[in-house]
Amino acid sequence: MPIDQATLGKRLRDARVNRGLTQEEAAEHLGIPRTAVVNIESGERSISTLEVTELARLYRRSIAELLSESAGGDEDIFVVLHRIDPEFADDPAVKDEVARHVAICREGTDLRELLGMPTEGGPPEYGLPAPGSTMEAVEQGNLVAAHERRRLSLGTSPLPDLAKLIASQGVWAAKAALPDEMSGMFLHHRSFGMAVLINQKHPLPRRRFSFAHEYSHALMDRRASATVTTQRNRKDFVEVRANAFAAAFLLPAEGVQSFLRERRKALPSREEQIVYDALTEDVKERVEARSRNVASFSRVTYQDAASLSLYFGTSYQAACYRLKSLGFVDKEQLEELLNKEGFADAVFRLMDLADGADTGGREDSRGDEDILRLQVLNLAIEAYRREMVSQGRLREISSVLGIAAEELLELAEAA
Repeated sequence: MPIDQATLGKRLRDARVNRGLTQEEAAEHLGIPRTAVVNIESGERSISTLEVTELARLYRRSIAELLSESAGGDEDIFVVLHRIDPEFADDPAVKDEVARHVAICREGTDLRELLGMPTEGGPPEYGLPAPGSTMEAVEQGNLVAAHERRRLSLGTSPLPDLAKLIASQGVWAAKAALPDEMSGMFLHHRSFGMAVLINQKHPLPRRRFSFAHEYSHALMDRRASATVTTQRNRKDFVEVRANAFAAAFLLPAEGVQSFLRERRKALPSREEQIVYDALTEDVKERVEARSRNVASFSRVTYQDAASLSLYFGTSYQAACYRLKSLGFVDKEQLEELLNKEGFADAVFRLMDLADGADTGGREDSRGDEDILRLQVLNLAIEAYRREMVSQGRLREISSVLGIAAEELLELAEAA
């Protein structure tokens, strides 16, 4: 059933605003008056198939995303990726890597259905309007991050393995060999549901941030068949929103405040406490406590920012910018902290805590294990144990997983 004209107009407006384009620029692209674009976006003018196609190309959206009733269409995922970022989509290495992971996700989905497991609906969808400004994008990201922490009963503590957390919400999650300029991508297709891929070559703190960033797209941008996070689109409002979500999700405001208070940092210059006493109502008899905090003692230093980043499992820079966003340091102090990143790195190296090296995502599995392949491996073994797949089918699955067929068969036989 096709969507109505008003809904299509709103989607086109949201897509245009997110790309930072004016109605005049859209009109010039189509070769029509600006008033015609105004009427299209308000639902007062019909739009031709050719015009929808042209605007989809201009806004980097799929036609299915703009026209379909539900999210996650049937359009070929590589056609979508080409529209979003032709340079990366046409890179043979990227194509092969994405195709490999898509194949694993499809195998996993097929095996789940074969085993009669309930279809994973995924996390809740936050139906927020497309942000119209950077501040609105930040506010939305912060709001959804707080909601998700409450929904998942995460409190204010550091998050566990992000890949496992995302997988537990019905979203396939994996590290992949992506170009350095690409942090990750979110994919949504009827054949496998939702999946996030992040760059395995980036250091662990950045991988954790990327997982949280891409998870944000699953929560707020799942109508899109794909999103790609690169240097080129980092100022798009949905990307700003995803970054704000990741920062607030990994570094919750109350958790950061508690961390600093325990270290007696970022305190007001004066503190006053009045103790309630049920034995008297005379205000002159109340117990009061006052203290004055020495500003230099309370100042947040690079050691504090480094400890904060280690505690919550983020990069040093992410911790610094979060401190600024929450008002614990001002702009001048932020610059000072960033300029001392080298000292923070020296502390990490001295204490054998460094994780800034390019590990290729293989040697360090402390924070994001290869959960996708493990999930599908377990599904395949269970399907074989129930005699729902043959040895030949098991060999096909082993090829997709990139493991020796005999090894998978041995594991399946032992189950």
